[in-house]
Amino acid sequence: MWSFSSIVGAFGLALIAMSFAFAGGAVIVAIPVVFVALAVAAFLDLNRRRKQAKSIHEHREQAKAESVEFTERDQQTLVSE
Repeated sequence: MWSFSSIVGAFGLALIAMSFAFAGGAVIVAIPVVFVALAVAAFLDLNRRRKQAKSIHEHREQAKAESVEFTERDQQTLVSE
């Protein structure tokens, strides 16, 4: 999800550059807006990573629960000589 974070970061840099270009006083507004945008991006990224890790953990638990049953033919072909 680095693309979303890079878009927010580019937006923040553009906002700061614009505030310096227009009288400098807009920095008072631009910097808090950038911090809020970065906080939202960080929250969304952490939430996505948490869900992804949880789904992987659940997948592992489901894989452990399934037992493999071999047929008679499987048993014959698996025997090493």
